[in-house]
Amino acid sequence: MRLLTLILGLLCLAEVLLDAFQTIILPRRASGRFRVSRLFMTATWIPWRAVASGMRHTRRRESFLSYFGPLSLLLLVGVWASGLILGFGLLFHALGSPFADANSIGRWETDLYVSGTTLFTLGLGDVVPLAVPARFLVALEAGTGLAFVAGVIGYLPVLYGAFSRREVSIILLDARAGSPPTALELLRRHAGPAGELALQTLLVEWERWSAELLESHISYPQLCFFRSQHDNQSWLAALVAMLDTCAVLIATVEGDAARQAQLTFVMARHAVLDLAHIFSPKGTRPGPDRLPPARVQDLCSQLADAGFTLCAGNASVERLRELRGMYEPEAFHLGRVLMQGLPPFYPEAGKRSNWTTIAGLRSQTEASLLSADQKKGLAVSEAAIDETHSF
Repeated sequence: MRLLTLILGLLCLAEVLLDAFQTIILPRRASGRFRVSRLFMTATWIPWRAVASGMRHTRRRESFLSYFGPLSLLLLVGVWASGLILGFGLLFHALGSPFADANSIGRWETDLYVSGTTLFTLGLGDVVPLAVPARFLVALEAGTGLAFVAGVIGYLPVLYGAFSRREVSIILLDARAGSPPTALELLRRHAGPAGELALQTLLVEWERWSAELLESHISYPQLCFFRSQHDNQSWLAALVAMLDTCAVLIATVEGDAARQAQLTFVMARHAVLDLAHIFSPKGTRPGPDRLPPARVQDLCSQLADAGFTLCAGNASVERLRELRGMYEPEAFHLGRVLMQGLPPFYPEAGKRSNWTTIAGLRSQTEASLLSADQKKGLAVSEAAIDETHSF
């Protein structure tokens, strides 16, 4: 019986310590289907998502879902600590509970009590180990507890730092692509020669953002459950909007921005595919058509009205469909798992944004400047005519 208890204790400690090491310290994707953190997140997210699905009010549902990421992280730390206490308690029990207990509580209760006070380095002193192996385990557990607490303290700032960097770019995208972001709105706000240069700069920034997202969310998958501050924003919607924009540029638009769009598309698609693989290694299924062929022509017409030079025709439609097929199935899967909707290609009809208001005021300013220049030119011309007549 003691041998079985010893084996169970060692297995419990090995599983918890390995999972905590892979989650907190190891800077790469963790392996193993039966990891503590993976089983815990799955077991808690499924009922949490089921409760959220029954909420009809969007803001209340998003607020409820936003609690899961931080709360599950704290609960996971508690699960790790409980596993360590149980593992060392089993080892103490396998040694025959060699403790001098002044209160003479039961052997198993004493083993867990000693394990708990030692892990959190309380050292109350009311229970004293009598055998050398027990003293060795007490010292080992105390050192493990210090390392565990230090790891958790260092883990939280790294996690929230990555979350903050992710959200800054998403918030900045609001002025460039609307809220929620759409490919058509992003391209329309970057029409013209000056806009094309700004578009290339934006694509470079989002290529790097996608690489940082891939690195941080693969190393710390818990970040996928952290939601944005605004209900109509999310990291998945922003990522898909940039993929939509790149697909449109590659398939239909002429210009220098198409080259950078290819680089950004490759990196953003890499992020979508790898993150989808975390939640479903066996594959994904496609979702509804976000841009039917009949609406592609309307999209091209609006881009042409904005001033873009297009490669129109059925070949462009087919290229765009093929590009969308390279990321949409995985994006739909992530959206279903995380309860995050994908953005449309078109902005919401009849919705007036701050950009429209500001752009209208700027147009009035440019018209006033143009009118002032015309008056100034007219005055110069009249002065020249008067000077000619004076001769």
